[in-house]
Amino acid sequence: MRLEGSDIACVRGGRPVFSGIGFSVAGGEALLVTGPNGAGKSSLLRMIAGLVRVAAGRLALLDGHPDRTLPEQAHYLGHLDALKPTLTVAENLGFWCRYLGHDGEQPAAALAAVGLQTLAELPAAYLSAGQRRRLSIARLVALHRPVWLLDEPTTALDRAAQDTLSALMRSHLAGGGLIVAATHGPIGLDRAKELQLGHTA
Repeated sequence: MRLEGSDIACVRGGRPVFSGIGFSVAGGEALLVTGPNGAGKSSLLRMIAGLVRVAAGRLALLDGHPDRTLPEQAHYLGHLDALKPTLTVAENLGFWCRYLGHDGEQPAAALAAVGLQTLAELPAAYLSAGQRRRLSIARLVALHRPVWLLDEPTTALDRAAQDTLSALMRSHLAGGGLIVAATHGPIGLDRAKELQLGHTA
């Protein structure tokens, strides 16, 4: 499997964000998207996720599932943790599994993987920022998708939670998955490729 982008351009609100961007990342590899604020890191991830229109160029997932689109084979972890505060931790995870097209592969195991198993029946309204982030990360574990799109994934995570995320990412890569992550700093993937974005003149 290989995710490829060639001569990609992004326009938001009539303003060019970037153009001429190209990259290639294969199964088992990670690509770190870096650059200053406003350079388009989040826009690129949202474009791959199908949430932002590709203004020019081409995005393609080669040798993926023949009957599914690229967004249908990707997990997108954005800046905001999309949780319903009145639902419990377990109910939130169950909702996302159903919404994404699956009843879940042992949600309890996914919660355990991020250290939230003892909070399964707690309403999400009572979670700390770090716990909310970990619950969002649990989606990556509960439902397999080969492409992970992670936007500043370590936000609000303490050192132990960052180490857990690093281990989950390494396991995903070892299983043939691929990761594209927008980040301002290291996220525990030492051999990752890098794509640096800059401001469009």
